[in-house]
Amino acid sequence: MGFEFYFDLIKSFGDKIAVVYKDNKYSYNNLLEEINSMKKFLLANNVKNNEIVSILSDYSFRSIALFFALIENRNIIVPITSKIDNEITERIIESYSDRKIILTEESIQIETVSDGREKHKLLKEVQDKNNAGLILFSSGSTGKPKAMVHNLDNLVESYKDKKPKDQIMLVFLMFDHIGGLNTLFNALSMGSTIVIPENRDAKYICTMIAKHKIGILPASPTFLNLILMSEAHKDLDLSSLSLITYGTEPMPESLLTKLQVVFPNVKFLQTFGTSETGITKTSSKSSTSTLIKINDPNTEYKIVEGELWLKSKTQVLGYLNATMDNFTEDGWYKTGDLVELADDGYLRIVGRIKELINVGGQKVLPEEVEKILLDMPEIADCMVFGEKNAITGQCVAADVVLKEGIEPKSIRSLVRNFCMDKLDSYKIPAKITVVDKTNFNDRFKKIRRK
Repeated sequence: MGFEFYFDLIKSFGDKIAVVYKDNKYSYNNLLEEINSMKKFLLANNVKNNEIVSILSDYSFRSIALFFALIENRNIIVPITSKIDNEITERIIESYSDRKIILTEESIQIETVSDGREKHKLLKEVQDKNNAGLILFSSGSTGKPKAMVHNLDNLVESYKDKKPKDQIMLVFLMFDHIGGLNTLFNALSMGSTIVIPENRDAKYICTMIAKHKIGILPASPTFLNLILMSEAHKDLDLSSLSLITYGTEPMPESLLTKLQVVFPNVKFLQTFGTSETGITKTSSKSSTSTLIKINDPNTEYKIVEGELWLKSKTQVLGYLNATMDNFTEDGWYKTGDLVELADDGYLRIVGRIKELINVGGQKVLPEEVEKILLDMPEIADCMVFGEKNAITGQCVAADVVLKEGIEPKSIRSLVRNFCMDKLDSYKIPAKITVVDKTNFNDRFKKIRRK
């Protein structure tokens, strides 16, 4: 294995545009030049092979070049996009970082941050093989973020033998997210162009699509609904879009139907992956269906008591700060995703085990209720969650964003009447709160209240 094939690919694409950032266009040759410049920076600062290096930056042309320079230097890379000081400090400590590089448009600074501790055995495993490594942190929405270690040689090997494609795609997910890195590696392995947004506001993203004739938009269902709510599609020419991929959370069928109406000529593809196992190749049954098939030669899967288990060639070596409780002894990763299996080999992601609502012993999937609420003409967005109840243990609660002109006082009776013949009574929200927006993290994944 190794990265040689990947750098050979980058060289072969020459003057094709690799990156668009802040209205500047950079060719693959420009990218190679910047990678070489970053390699000189690492050499000048005596950054040794196998050192663990944190990069404090989100996506930019220079951060991509630095990332690849560190790969060539056989470093273990820790991308950190957080702006919160104590979170940055914690991630540097928990990743056993030796160096910290702060990268901005104006400057690049490097500091030694090693605290002298003996390296974790997982890090030694990567270093002993003289491989490059990657440390990612989980989103932390359900507890302390886990620091997971990938063998980066192994991860990038999965992008070998890609066919060249002249595509323009947006990098939506962030620099420290497995999905964001998948977009980067996938695009550059095919000689495509990636467009880096300066923020992730729905209207701004639509402006970028229109301006740069973006053909592929990877996003989450939450973000795609924000696009619909912004109504930017009514004022901008988004006809360049040919493919929208969605993942990170289940797609409500009602939302997919609305998206199909707004983007009738766009193919919709559901993706699936985890930080622990990498991105898995999937195919959607159709653009109008939430059924998917896992057809990845690098991934095995099985369903155990309704939960999806995966085993992949690109899965993590382990965690630096947590036990491997979600892995079996023989290497299966318990995803925590509940699935329904169709007769023809397709499956549907229906929710998360941890988010099930227990109403007096009856289990409720939040996504099942959200699917119904999003069909209501009065509701623009919603999020369903469990709330403590003295009698039933929990009850179903919902935060709703109303469409303009809807009277908040009437929404509870409207919801009850609408849901009465569509949901069992215990699934109908007992508490409804009108909000300006639903709660989601910086990866545009819903954070359910508890």
